[in-house]
Amino acid sequence: MSIATRAGVAGTRAVAHAGGGLRTAERVTVGWWALVKPDRRARPRLALAVLAGVLASGSAVALLATSAWLITTAAAQPPVLILMVAIVAVRAFGVGRGFFRYVERLAAHDAAYRVLGETRSRITGRMEELAPAGLSSLRSGDLLARLLLDVDAVLDLWLRVVLPVLVAAVTATATVALLVVLLPSAGVAVAIAVALACTVVPWLTASSARRAERSIAGARGDVAAAATETLLTAADVVAFNAVDDVLASFSAADARLAAAERRSAWSAGLGNALLVLCVGGASLAGLVLGHQAAITGPVFAVLVLTPLALADVLGGIPAAAQLATRVRASLARVQDLLSTPTPVTEPTAALPLPTGRDLAIKNLYVGYDEADVLRGVDLVVPAGSRVVVTGPSGSGKSTLAAVLLRFLEPRAGQLTLGGVDLTRLHGDQVRSVVGLLTQESHVFDTSIRENLLLARPGASDLKLWKALYRARLGRFVDGLPQGLDTMVGEHGARLSGGERQRLAFARLLLADHDVLVLDEPTEHLDEETARALLSDLFAAAGSRTVVLLTHRPDLAPHLTQPVVDLR
Repeated sequence: MSIATRAGVAGTRAVAHAGGGLRTAERVTVGWWALVKPDRRARPRLALAVLAGVLASGSAVALLATSAWLITTAAAQPPVLILMVAIVAVRAFGVGRGFFRYVERLAAHDAAYRVLGETRSRITGRMEELAPAGLSSLRSGDLLARLLLDVDAVLDLWLRVVLPVLVAAVTATATVALLVVLLPSAGVAVAIAVALACTVVPWLTASSARRAERSIAGARGDVAAAATETLLTAADVVAFNAVDDVLASFSAADARLAAAERRSAWSAGLGNALLVLCVGGASLAGLVLGHQAAITGPVFAVLVLTPLALADVLGGIPAAAQLATRVRASLARVQDLLSTPTPVTEPTAALPLPTGRDLAIKNLYVGYDEADVLRGVDLVVPAGSRVVVTGPSGSGKSTLAAVLLRFLEPRAGQLTLGGVDLTRLHGDQVRSVVGLLTQESHVFDTSIRENLLLARPGASDLKLWKALYRARLGRFVDGLPQGLDTMVGEHGARLSGGERQRLAFARLLLADHDVLVLDEPTEHLDEETARALLSDLFAAAGSRTVVLLTHRPDLAPHLTQPVVDLR
């Protein structure tokens, strides 16, 4: 499918089911592991990140323990040789902590971004299967939030959930083992504190934040959607003096997000406070139990101070538990998007593209959910003819266009191209023959040249100019100071409505389709401009087949077929 065609059908609505003897569109179930699983290249890096994280955290614990022993032993002024090993160890652990932390961050981020890249690749492939029909029910801003912000939950999962928990579990276990060797009763007390910090604290934190975290992803999508719609409709909003209402709606969405984030922050504070209590309790237990035991002063210092090092080791666990809820909510939104029913079921073995270009529709039924929009439509379009299909808004003109381009599957009936059933052809085969121009054909914020090259990358300037002149836009572009390199602005804002449509039509001609479907190409244009545009479009189409979908059939020139009314 050409990019120009995709852009032209961005507003098309879709149906996800087929009946009447035709195949049923699939609902693809995407498991969460399929979204986040590391590939073979990322797994060794994740293992290296865990190992480096354990060594970095272990160095931090060992640094505090060795320093405690060194300071208390040095207070007794022993021979310096007794302190040499501890001095070297302190230096080694200090350097090792920074070095291993750097290795951990480097390996973890490298692996996580590899996983994210693979995830985005899988999502992009699935989006191509769904676009445009399967995505039409989502607001553009919310769709953008799912594809960007929610997908970034993959990074959070590996960097802020999985990695901190694994590192904390291994390091805390080793620390407890050390303290058990020094004083079993103190080791057991620290083990209890670690168990509470690893189970009860994250459970309380997650329970407190669950509702807020689940709502953050949706609220963030609402803010993105509101911001996108506000920016896209800014001119109309100002023109109709609706700025206050729109800003109030946006502020309400932002307030809901801010409230959820405040609740989340309060839960994070609760988790950190409980963690400090656990670590402080472990240190206090070492103080009490060590005071009662027959141990030396340096060992006593190690028992009291070493648990304090666990504050840094275990500090990521409450945040990981809290973030896990948000990650699940974000990945659920991505899963929901990817599990959207596929609008069209492609044939397992597509037939060759027929040589004929006749279109024939017989007793066609197409609908959304349970309601049929098109009912019993019959239409024959001989190759090279001009056909006008009319009807009021909501009568199914855009739905018919989507069916003709194989973006939708009919519930019943038959649609053939050159005598071959469209359901026996691959969608890209159909769209290589049938092209679409809509009332909202997208013009990208780039030059005229780049907008045209979307339809045929690598086309020569001669072909670009030829397409522009056939669309009756060549003289206008030639008169511009920068010609083909003129920037058209966002959504073609520097062009008039008629000029935008002519540019989109030139792009369609450049794609060289044999059948042109024009869906309300004169919408938003005055009658004189619309009549002139249609006349030029029909003339530029040459020997191509033209199917015009419009609610103003009187504007169409030189009809060779009668008007078909969908009412």
